[in-house]
Amino acid sequence: MARPSGPRLVVYAALAGNLAIAIAKFVAAGFSGSSAMLSEGVHSLVDTVNELLLLYGLHRSEKQPDPTHPFGYGRELYFWSFIVALLVFAAGAGVSAYEGIHHILHPEPATNHLVSYLVLGVSIVFEAGSWLVALREFRSTKGKLGYFEAFRRSKDPSIFTVLLEDTAALLGLGIALLGVASAQLLQMPVFDGVASLGIAALLATAAFLLARETKGLLIGESAHPELAQAILDVANGDHDLRNANGVNTMQMGPNQVVATLSAEFEDDRATPQIEACITRIETAVKQQFPELTALFVKPQAPEVFRARRAAMARPPTG
Repeated sequence: MARPSGPRLVVYAALAGNLAIAIAKFVAAGFSGSSAMLSEGVHSLVDTVNELLLLYGLHRSEKQPDPTHPFGYGRELYFWSFIVALLVFAAGAGVSAYEGIHHILHPEPATNHLVSYLVLGVSIVFEAGSWLVALREFRSTKGKLGYFEAFRRSKDPSIFTVLLEDTAALLGLGIALLGVASAQLLQMPVFDGVASLGIAALLATAAFLLARETKGLLIGESAHPELAQAILDVANGDHDLRNANGVNTMQMGPNQVVATLSAEFEDDRATPQIEACITRIETAVKQQFPELTALFVKPQAPEVFRARRAAMARPPTG
């Protein structure tokens, strides 16, 4: 069996780490009675379920096209990534907020602090390892873009979801450590509940970022501009084409793109010549961008294309 690589390696690493950490945190919460530890346990459990959903989404997205889904199942990954964002908010942030408010209103001193510190320390080591795997994979795909810009432009949510989850997990562990230590040193168990609220706010922020990015991919987002420019360059270099008016693209999955080309052919070209021209353009572009699933070419006058683009740019009325 081949070793997992790329996005799957990132998800598997996060899954193994989160499952072990979740068990340890719940054990520590049971021994110590710490609200922050319980919130962190819920956080890691939610992340574990999220990794399973991402793996399912990756598996489903690789299904071959069929008559029902002629462009493939790539958006399955976008759908399950959006569900992950909802889970982070509802199960992670919601439970942590409830636990924090409850502990603030009814503070109870935690016990067995040593167990909490040991589990938090081990958790930081495991989370850091998973985070480094995700960061290395993300850096290998982002090129010269900055991290935030690469996050916004990424078409593969499996990597940036794990990276954002692990970043939130490390920050959450820091908040939990600060809350447990403050509650013990100052003899004020209310700080334990405050830490849970801090973790809830952190998870809500992560969920918002994930939901915003995956929603754009789910409802239909254009592919990277480089692909559209490559289609225009190849088309304008073909002798049977008078002018390539413009290109529209849609990302159907991490490695699946559908594109439409508006083109004006030379007037004296026969149908077989036009068909051969389209085949040449699509073949040449696919050599540069294998993710191009299909290219549809529409014979169209430049002024018609420009008028349609102008109509798209106008703000909606009413």
